[in-house]
Amino acid sequence: MILPNATLGVLGGGQLGRMFTLAAYSMGYRVVVLDPDPHSPAGLIADQHIKADYRDHAALQMLGDECAAITTEFENVPAESMEHLEKFCAVRPSARAVHIAQDRIREKTFVQEQGLATAAFVAIYEDADIVAALESLDAPLLMKTASMGYDGKGQVPVNTLADARSAFEQLGNAPCVLEEMIDLECEVSVILARSIDGRMATYPIGENRHVNGVLDTTIVPATLDPGIGEMAIDMATRLADCMNYCGVLAVEFFYTRQGKLLINEIATRPHNSGHYTVDACATSQFEQQVRMMCGLPPGDTQILSPVVMTNLLGDIWKNGEPKWQHVLNESQAHLHLYGKKTARPGRKMGHINCLAGNIEQALATTAKIRNALSI
Repeated sequence: MILPNATLGVLGGGQLGRMFTLAAYSMGYRVVVLDPDPHSPAGLIADQHIKADYRDHAALQMLGDECAAITTEFENVPAESMEHLEKFCAVRPSARAVHIAQDRIREKTFVQEQGLATAAFVAIYEDADIVAALESLDAPLLMKTASMGYDGKGQVPVNTLADARSAFEQLGNAPCVLEEMIDLECEVSVILARSIDGRMATYPIGENRHVNGVLDTTIVPATLDPGIGEMAIDMATRLADCMNYCGVLAVEFFYTRQGKLLINEIATRPHNSGHYTVDACATSQFEQQVRMMCGLPPGDTQILSPVVMTNLLGDIWKNGEPKWQHVLNESQAHLHLYGKKTARPGRKMGHINCLAGNIEQALATTAKIRNALSI
């Protein structure tokens, strides 16, 4: 076990790294952040901020020498950098797990190899792959970049051969997946923690609502049929076991109108849809991240209250600082701001968790706040 007063490292200094740092501090650990951005939200509060590129070997060695264990807050840290850090200390999750999640082709292929379902897809490496792909898939389709796509970015709708060729070119002729669009009933996510010795704890399923490809709201408990929820948890835990995973893992699902449960994406870190855990669960997903990287058992994932999480995007700053009194006047609304210096449309600046005795009350409080803040 790695116990308090040890130093932990995190690759990436965004809001997930910031909330990890706050959780680690509350448990008595020191934190070093590696992130090239001098204004990174996590770097601003960490004990040490190494401002360097993720491929800078001198910076990686500095991080490795300082830390008892290292984690990551996003998938796009180069896997080779994580492999390099494994020479110095424990890296959790492993470079192998992050490597799988970095690329949609690898990710979806891995999921299917474990006997788990995804939307039908074909890998597109070059223009010549498109014709055969269209013959094996049913429109409407989405062309998605294999890497670096998030929050609806790197996705183009496709119906025809001309559409597909245009989309591939628009996405830089880089490797892509061409995927059948789903007749969607709802989207849900499972957040789990798996320890180094395989002990596992899962959080209640979140029901996710997106706007323009960006997560807008997560409702917990989800309105999903309990049997479908149990199936999602079983699929997520099977995936974690197949990866021999250690850390916090998020698995996003599509539930179709035809009653099929499909794995959409995995995230090898805490997830936006798990932010509700900070106020509504016995152990937050960020405390779990600390516990897993330190070789501790998973904390209790019991939900303490129904909750609705709402993202705060930079759009609501268009007329200046939002009037936060509309949030703070509500006794069961919890405001979390990420310390980002510049608000831009679509940029995640914070979130609100609204707790209540039941989901209807939580949704009503959320609607009142959204209206007041013009969300």
